[in-house]
Amino acid sequence: MNTTHTGPAPLAGVRVLDLSKILAGPYATMSLADLGADVTKVEHPDGGDPTRSWGPPFVGPDATYYLAINRGKKSVTVDLKSEEGQDVIHRILEETDVVVENFKPGSGLQRIFDYRTLSERYPHLVVLHISAFGEDGPLRDEPGYDMIAQAAGGLMSLTGEPGGAPMKAGFAMGDLGAALFGLIGVLAALVERSRTGRGQYVTTSLFECQLALHVNWATNYFATGERPGALGSGHPNLAPYQAFPASDGYFVVAVGNDTQWGSLCSAIAREDLTTDARFERNRDRVANRGDLERELSTAFASGTVEHWCDTLAAHAVPVSPIRHLDEIYTDPHTAALGMIGTVDHPTLGSLQQIAFPVSFAGERPHLTSAPPVLGADTDEILGVHRSQSVVGG
Repeated sequence: MNTTHTGPAPLAGVRVLDLSKILAGPYATMSLADLGADVTKVEHPDGGDPTRSWGPPFVGPDATYYLAINRGKKSVTVDLKSEEGQDVIHRILEETDVVVENFKPGSGLQRIFDYRTLSERYPHLVVLHISAFGEDGPLRDEPGYDMIAQAAGGLMSLTGEPGGAPMKAGFAMGDLGAALFGLIGVLAALVERSRTGRGQYVTTSLFECQLALHVNWATNYFATGERPGALGSGHPNLAPYQAFPASDGYFVVAVGNDTQWGSLCSAIAREDLTTDARFERNRDRVANRGDLERELSTAFASGTVEHWCDTLAAHAVPVSPIRHLDEIYTDPHTAALGMIGTVDHPTLGSLQQIAFPVSFAGERPHLTSAPPVLGADTDEILGVHRSQSVVGG
């Protein structure tokens, strides 16, 4: 595991003020910190970011949820609604490049830190605003959480078994999608600022990002006008591309072309299926996916997951067991990629973290500092800005 605290820092020198909370904003700012930015997280003095209490499990006073998305930051406790707190923020903004916030639409804080006002005073500032439903439309003022985004944005209608209850995705794809698209927007705005010298107001929402991730589901609907539904582990445009039961569990097969289909049939000693009119081409297999699933499920029932994964892999058919997280975290491939590192927490000791998933010139940005204790950097940062206030006064 990687415990070194040096490495690529493409955003070194970029100063970020994190006024967000929960998941989407904090994940985006943690990514900026991973890329070398100097990130200051502002939290309310009474309890801080709500995810600090989103447990169990807890490690020390903080929930693991908070610890997962706030490394590499400094924590400052400020009451943003107080005049003193706003004065402190404005002094920090003079030296800030990027602000990330997810203030509730129409709230007092959104009015206090309105971008139009901020841009007049700090024309260099890039502001990312993340909301639930976007800047316009009848839902613009609605609050939202990841579950709401997955329901309202269609993901839950496509997740689960056919005819079964709707299911949310295992990952928080509403929040995480907004975090990643927001991060793209911030980086693009910084590139533009390097040309123009002016900042930008960047907005995205959980709802918009859900639609952006529909991809082929959307174009399928635009082409046919047919409402899609959940396919379990199946794929709307490919077959076989799903999980199958073996004698001792499940594994997945991902046939992406007709050549791989022929290889699969050879691997299971069912070459007759390649000349069956129902299954010759991918379009035939998609149209007859029920019959296909029955034929393959019968064949796979005779062997174990390990047997079929080994056999299919030997025939160059894409295949994988369905692994649990404990298996993934101890896998040699995960270790070889350096995707798990550690950070040293001042009171909790060594904490394991998932690393940033992009490398630069073959080197991955290394983990820097642990998720901060609530208000750990308040005296240091506010002391500086209070001193500046006295000198400037």
